[in-house]
Amino acid sequence: MKTDSQQFKTVALFTERLKADMCVALLGDNGIPAGVFGADSSYPSLALARPIEVKVNEDDYEAAMSILAAADKAE
Repeated sequence: MKTDSQQFKTVALFTERLKADMCVALLGDNGIPAGVFGADSSYPSLALARPIEVKVNEDDYEAAMSILAAADKAE
C-alpha cells in the first residue's frame, strides 16, 4: 500500500479477523492492495464495539467496491 500522502478508504467492516483477511486476499488476487486495521486487540469481544476495517488506497476504492459487490452476488 502507498503511504506517501495517500488517503485510505474503508471498503468493509468485520467482527472476525479471518473474514477481514479473506477480504484482503480477494482484493489482492484482483490487483488491489488492502490492509486490515483495528484487529490488534487480544479480546475478540471488543470487535463488536470496534469493528475490524479493511482499507484500500483511495484511488482503488471504486474498483474494490465493485469486486466486493460482485463477490457478494456470487454467494
